[in-house]
Amino acid sequence: MQVNDPIADLLTRVRNAQKAGHEVVSVPASKMKIAIAHILREEGFVRNYKAIRDNKQGILKIALAYSEDGKPGIRTIERESTSSRRVYVTADKLPYVKSGYGIGILSTSKGIMTDREARKLNIGGEYICSVF
Repeated sequence: MQVNDPIADLLTRVRNAQKAGHEVVSVPASKMKIAIAHILREEGFVRNYKAIRDNKQGILKIALAYSEDGKPGIRTIERESTSSRRVYVTADKLPYVKSGYGIGILSTSKGIMTDREARKLNIGGEYICSVF
């Protein structure tokens, strides 16, 4: 199956799996998807992730996080920059997600990072998605 926007596909699969109550979601792997999964794990939105190599593209398995009462770790996850509408932000115009409670994920010249890291380094980039 041809996917036009692989990052939006990743976010949609995670969103749908959490709504359905799944423990693990599998997506085709890429370096950018692995970097996003790493940030989600570091920020506590997912439990863990694992990149499995095969003879093709590879598979990224993400273990979703839930609270003690069964609520999902990710309340909202939205794609900001799409293939048809790129969203670039400068260092001084980085938006705060839910007044700083959520995170924004950016693709910068220093790699994929959160909005907090980009503010510390005073760099901007392409605003990939916001997570809360």
